Amino acid sequence: MVHLSEDRRWGDGSGPRFANPYAVYLKLTTQPSGLARRDPFTAHVFACTLCIGVFEARAGDASVGISIGLDRRALAALIERWAPGAVRYVDLEEQPETISFDEDEGQLRALLERFRGDSSEETDWLVSIVARRSMSPRHLWQDLGLTRRAELTRLMSARFPALAARNRANMKWKKFFYRCLCELEGFVLCAAPTCCECNDFSNCFGDEAGESALARMAHDVVQSP
Repeated sequence: MVHLSEDRRWGDGSGPRFANPYAVYLKLTTQPSGLARRDPFTAHVFACTLCIGVFEARAGDASVGISIGLDRRALAALIERWAPGAVRYVDLEEQPETISFDEDEGQLRALLERFRGDSSEETDWLVSIVARRSMSPRHLWQDLGLTRRAELTRLMSARFPALAARNRANMKWKKFFYRCLCELEGFVLCAAPTCCECNDFSNCFGDEAGESALARMAHDVVQSP
């Protein structure tokens, strides 16, 4: 677990015991690095993910790195390049030197690696982040800390363009990943001849509206005693 004093965790120590997640997001984005100024969308994605990791770490037993699937070296590089303000909230010495991925995560990482659009470290990190966060229970855009599903679609199109192009019917991303993995293994995903004739259509293509994870966490903070 990440062990930080209240002063280091929330800045100057004068704020509430648990800061509002959106306030932390603002601190990570209002003083951007040079890279973040040139690519604000990628900076936004990483800031959202870091906020999720920080607040999950303070609520449970996992470190920020374990929560988002990044080892100490990768997390340090991400923070330095994209969100230098995060050093106030993440104790890098407490982050794991290596990250273990289970079989499901490993298969998803292999799928994302196969369709990645570039060789950058940023995409390396996103392969691991998306795989780890896909194991969480909500819609993937929520589990990444993003504000809406369209941001996830934009991220997939930018970093994994060939894979995103295959999702022509706009299937839910977690369902789509599962379908791709099944197809690669030669499995038939369902018995219906077409998606339109499937009784479970809404489960794969239904609405993905909902509250962002950061907003939900903010509500939890306000309601905490």
